[in-house]
Amino acid sequence: MDYNRLGHSGLRVPALSFGTATFGGGNEFFKAWGSTDSSGASRLIDICLEHGVSLFDTADVYSDGLSEQILGEAIKGKRNRVLISTKTTFPMGEGPNDFGSSRQHLIEATEASLKRLGVDHIDLLQLHGQDYNTPVEETLSTLDQLVRAGKVRYIGCSNFSGWHLMKSLAASDRYGYARYVAHQAYYSLLNRDYEWELMPLGRDQGVGALIWSPLGWGKLTGKIRRGQAPQPGTRAYAIPETGPQYDQERLFAIVDALDAVAAETGKTIPQIALNWLLRRPTVASVIIGARNEEQLVQNIGAVGWKLTPEQVAKLDAVSDVLPSYPVWHQRGFPALNERAAQG
Repeated sequence: MDYNRLGHSGLRVPALSFGTATFGGGNEFFKAWGSTDSSGASRLIDICLEHGVSLFDTADVYSDGLSEQILGEAIKGKRNRVLISTKTTFPMGEGPNDFGSSRQHLIEATEASLKRLGVDHIDLLQLHGQDYNTPVEETLSTLDQLVRAGKVRYIGCSNFSGWHLMKSLAASDRYGYARYVAHQAYYSLLNRDYEWELMPLGRDQGVGALIWSPLGWGKLTGKIRRGQAPQPGTRAYAIPETGPQYDQERLFAIVDALDAVAAETGKTIPQIALNWLLRRPTVASVIIGARNEEQLVQNIGAVGWKLTPEQVAKLDAVSDVLPSYPVWHQRGFPALNERAAQG
C-alpha cells in the first residue's frame, strides 16, 4: 500500500481508505448501499488492515449513527492500528440546533460521535457540508478548541465550494486556528468538475483530497451497459433518482474505454477507474466501499500497478467535458496556467 501526506500536514494516509456507509443499513437509503453488521464489519476491517488500508471513514448521519457504532465495535482491540475519519453537519434530530456548524452543534455532535465510536479522539473530523448560516470564525474557533482539547487530531471539510473553503482557510490563517488539511470531495471519471476549481485550490493551499464515490455513484462498475436496465442489487436499481447528474451516452463511452483498457491490462473496470484517480493531483486517498469480502479484495487490487501514459490519455479524452466559466476561458491562456499545471 502506498501512503500519502494528507495535504499540508504531517499525517500520512493510505492511498485507499475504507468507507463505512455500508455498515448498518439503518434506513431505506443506506440499505441500498449495504447492511453490514458488526461481525461482518470486523471481518472487512481485518482484510483492510492485512492490505494496509488503515483509514476508515464514516459520518454521524450514516444510518443515523449506526455506522459509527458498528465501526467502533469492529475496531475494539485495533485502535492503535487504525485512523478514524468521521463527519458532521447534516441533521441528526428535529431540534433547531441538531444540524449545522455552530459551536453548539459541533461540540454536541463530536461528543456523540466519540461515544458511538467508543474512542477518546477522532483522527480526522470533517464538516459534511457548508453551513451558510454560521460565521466561519465561529466554526473554526470551535474546531480549533476541539483540536486543542485532544478530542480531534486534524480537521477537514466535505462538499465545499472553492470560495467557502478559501474563506475558511483565510480565517484560520488570520486567527491562528487549526487549518483544514483535507477536503472529502466527489470525483470520478464520470464527473470531473472537481478539477476546475477545487483541485487548483488544493494544490495552492495544501488541502488533500479524500475522494468519495470514486466509481461514479456505482455507474463505473461495469454493471450498467447500453440497452440494459439497472440490475437488482445495485444502487442504480434501488435508488435510481439519487446521485450526480450525468449524460448517459457519455457514461457508455467511458465504460467502452474502460473495457478496452481492461482487455489490455487484465484488470477489472472498477480497478482501472480507481487507479486513474490515484494518479490525479491533490488526491491523498480514494475511499472504497464494499458489501462483501469479494468486492473489497477486488477494489484493493487497484493499487500496486500503474496505467500507462497512453491508457491515461485514452481515459482523459473520453471523459473530458467543456468546463464552466471562467475555467474554459482560463484554458485559452496556457502561459498563465503553468504553476497550476506543475502543482
